[in-house]
Amino acid sequence: MEHRLAPELRIYPSLSRVTSAAARHLRARAAESVRARGRFLWVLAGGHTPEKLYRRLAGPSGHRFPWDRTEVFFGDERCVSPRNPESNYAMARESLLRHVPIAPRRVHRLRGELRPPSRGATEYARLLGPLAAHRDWDDAWFDVVLLGIGPDGHTASLFPGAPTLRERRRTVVAVRRSGQPPFVPRLTFTLPALASSREVVFLASGVEKAAAVAGVFRSLPSGSPKWPASLVRSAGTTVWFLDRGAASELPEPLRDGAGS
Repeated sequence: MEHRLAPELRIYPSLSRVTSAAARHLRARAAESVRARGRFLWVLAGGHTPEKLYRRLAGPSGHRFPWDRTEVFFGDERCVSPRNPESNYAMARESLLRHVPIAPRRVHRLRGELRPPSRGATEYARLLGPLAAHRDWDDAWFDVVLLGIGPDGHTASLFPGAPTLRERRRTVVAVRRSGQPPFVPRLTFTLPALASSREVVFLASGVEKAAAVAGVFRSLPSGSPKWPASLVRSAGTTVWFLDRGAASELPEPLRDGAGS
């Protein structure tokens, strides 16, 4: 499968417009995946902007989503109880999963409560292993990996300059200390695991993300450990959904050429 180095850029006036457009995009990708392969394998992200998207999909706009053919995974998790408000699973459950007709067996959460955290990483790596056996998938394990970006440029739980950025295996690893609050251990997909997708979708909203977004695009196509989000390479396409605040520090020609 060919790797596209240049991401697609879509800019919208507001977070509401971003979430509406991203919801339509995900519904279309899910339908395509089900038609082509019989199922839709989707990796969820944590964070404020993805939560807004989940709430959109949990409402009337998500009624055409093929939940009975969807399997959900998580790109990272805090090492806390699944009932803890800091848990990415807890956020996804409250904003989306408990409101839609997806079978529990199709939701594959990272067990951040296990000790030591490496147990949870090893367990999830074993879960992902059989995906590599699908010969028709080429380089892709998943259909869509959804990601956010922090003001420091991190994505999932891959932080600037962290040793995890050098991991070359498609796997899940434990992060002893995160680069931002809450300062608890985390579990995260490695860069190769995040890249094992037919499409990577980034969501970013707000002027507090503008410097990081601009840093990512300035560092392309090679990317930089200073901006971990710039190092994610999809097996297929990468699409950025931004509001005007998050796009405000991008070069004007790039903003003018973006879709919407």
